[in-house]
Parts: sequence; C-alpha cells; structure tokens
Amino acid sequence: MYDFAMKVITTPGPCIFATGQAGFIVKSHSGQLLAIDLYLSNCVERLERHKGFKRLLPQILRASDLTFDVVIATHPHLDHYDIDVVPEMVSKGSRLFCSAGCERLNKQLLMDYYSDNIIYVKPGDQHDVGDFDIKFVNCDHGQGVLDAVGVVVKVDGKTIYEVGDSCLRLDRVNEIPQTLDVLISPINGMFGNMGCDETAELAEVLHPTVTIPCHYGMFASHGGDLKKFYEIMNEKNLSALIMQQGEVYRF
Repeated sequence: MYDFAMKVITTPGPCIFATGQAGFIVKSHSGQLLAIDLYLSNCVERLERHKGFKRLLPQILRASDLTFDVVIATHPHLDHYDIDVVPEMVSKGSRLFCSAGCERLNKQLLMDYYSDNIIYVKPGDQHDVGDFDIKFVNCDHGQGVLDAVGVVVKVDGKTIYEVGDSCLRLDRVNEIPQTLDVLISPINGMFGNMGCDETAELAEVLHPTVTIPCHYGMFASHGGDLKKFYEIMNEKNLSALIMQQGEVYRF
C-alpha cells in the first residue's frame, strides 16, 4: 500500500491512477488530488454477506496513506461510497461531493460534524476546487438510484468524463464536452450498467482521445468481459487503455 501511495505522490501530474472497480485518482500538475468512487476496503462483502461480493483485487491504498483535496461519490452503492474509507478522508479535510442519496449514509456514519465539507450534488452543478473544474451530469442507474451522477473533471487543460454507473443514454451526450481527453465507462453490462458494446458506441459518439473501461474484476457477481471489450474497440479502430490496478495514465 505504501508503494502505491508513494507512486501517487512522486508521479508528476496531470495524470490518472486506476485503483480498481470504478475508482480513479486524478492528480494535477501542482500535486492536488481528486478521488472518484474509490473502493479500498472489504465493506461490501462484510455487509452483503455474499461470496459474490468477495473482494478479488488486492487492497493497494488506505485512507490514511494520502490526503485528497476532493473526494467524489457518484451514488450511495458501497463500492462507490466506501463507508470504511470516506469518513476518514473527510476527517482529514477532504471536501466530499456526493449524490443526494448519500445523505442517509452520512447520517448513519455520524458525519454531521464535517457538514461544512460535504456538498450534495445533482446534474448541472458545477464547482471549482483548486486545480479542478468539476461538473456533475446526468446518469441513468435505474429506478433504485435516481440521484446517481456522472462527473466531468477539467484539470490543467485536460477533460475527463467518468460516466458513473449508467446505462447508455445517447440522448444526453450533448451535456458532455466534445473535446474529451479521457472517457471512463463501465463494461460489466449488469445492474443497469453499460456493457462492452455500449461503451464502444458511446466512444464512437464522443470521440475521446482514449477510453478506459471500469467496473470489472473486483467482484465475481459483477461480470465484465475485457477480451470482448478489447476486440470491439480494435474492430472499430477506437483507442482504448485497459489499466492495471495501480497503473498511471499520464497526459
């Protein structure tokens, strides 16, 4: 865990680190850090009590290893809002931007003390925090999570769009900047998420410099076919980067 934290600290930005599942760290040129949907613990298996939610990827970071300027939770599912991690991050001074549905978790975790550092967001909201220009956009994760959001992050002249957990909604692509450096999208095709074909279809419309798949490999029950994604993107002549856990993409 220390090795990965040191990699984040010492790698020059702007860059993106993959932490597994739908988790990514964005680092600016000046060294500021933004976290999106980090899942670092084993809380899902512990609470779901289901072997399908056993953590299959190693834990490479602890909440105590780094201090983030911004922490984003796109919705209250525990692989996106890690209840074992988020409170400690906020207690260290991180500003938490989370969907409205996360308020229940915040109350259960007795985080009212840090209310000044917690911002509930909805599509259309925009915030400038240090080096980061953050815009929250619509996300369709189904009827059970109507408050879920996607996020567009601009840093050092680069634009990153993390779709969040969503089905394909081409009717909403006009919300997304058309000069897009990185598209991050799920490929597991379950629980209301896009599959490989749909993420490739979105990439064809948005024309990002590179597409990074996510939401695979962490849980047996979540699916995600990297071979299929790789083949589809090659067939369509679309640029894709399949990131190892702990890998960095430098602009």
